[in-house]
Amino acid sequence: MTAILLIRHGLTDAINQYVAGTGEGTPLNAEGRAQVARLSARLRDVRMTAVLSSPLIRTRETAEAIAQVHHLPVEIVAGLTEFEFGEWTGRPFRELDADPEWQRFNRVRGLTRPPGGELMLDVQQRAVTALLEAAATYPGGRVVVVSHADVIRAALMYFLGIPLDLVHRLEIAPASVSIVTIDPNGAVVRRVNGDNADEAR
Repeated sequence: MTAILLIRHGLTDAINQYVAGTGEGTPLNAEGRAQVARLSARLRDVRMTAVLSSPLIRTRETAEAIAQVHHLPVEIVAGLTEFEFGEWTGRPFRELDADPEWQRFNRVRGLTRPPGGELMLDVQQRAVTALLEAAATYPGGRVVVVSHADVIRAALMYFLGIPLDLVHRLEIAPASVSIVTIDPNGAVVRRVNGDNADEAR
């Protein structure tokens, strides 16, 4: 059985302000770095086999802080990167709220593609594939996976059998820990949006 610790990156200036998406920049802010430092301290005594990260700077910063404590390298996995929001990338939420297509995207997430972006079904496919590959690569291990809220939601919704249109029913807070265990019989979701990793010890 492989334990996967799904960790969202720490707080950034984009959260609740604008769509960071896959755009360049958007590092952790001071509060985000403090969140990650606290999380790293809580994870200090959790045995880890590997640390995987989305390629974006906010996830790399989070992963590196955790990996450093355990003297592990950070493996960059493209399948863990943020939702591609296309033309919405960088736009403030206050502007998007008046856009009927944005409203539809948030009501019918399973079928609505952002202009120039990707479907959440595509996000789900690549995220779940990355997690299954991690479980196969590190059988019996504990793998930290640092990614983004919608990517983590998409994976958890697959394992829980929840339709993508209900995406907002799952809260995935900055620096939170969700836990999935994967073995040849399938996956079990052990925790969603927690603040530590006790179940993975």
